[in-house]
Amino acid sequence: QVQLQESGPGLVKPSQTLSLTCTVSGGSITMNNYYWAWIRQPPGKGLEWMGSIDDIGLTFYSPPFKSRTSISRDTSKNQFTLHLNSVTPGDTAVYYCARGGIFMDGYDYWGQGTQVTVSS
Repeated sequence: QVQLQESGPGLVKPSQTLSLTCTVSGGSITMNNYYWAWIRQPPGKGLEWMGSIDDIGLTFYSPPFKSRTSISRDTSKNQFTLHLNSVTPGDTAVYYCARGGIFMDGYDYWGQGTQVTVSS
């Protein structure tokens, strides 16, 4: 059973960088044919895919986030991390990490989500 757990600050000030880490257990983030995503849901809105990192470390970003987002990984800790620069109150959302695969639509495992509020 694969489990994902997000961790990071619940409150970030405007213009700062938000960093969230997803710790994965029950499966390696280097497992072939899988990729690991960051998805968020602002209040009252739908899910937004922000970006992904695949099994060999290649990254892919959604155009609205590409200029201020990076995703990295630490294979020794089986973790991947989201960095979102220059946050604004519009980045207030529940942030999820999830696992996807090239043989599936969508994601089969999700973290529980973590609330991030951007406020001074």
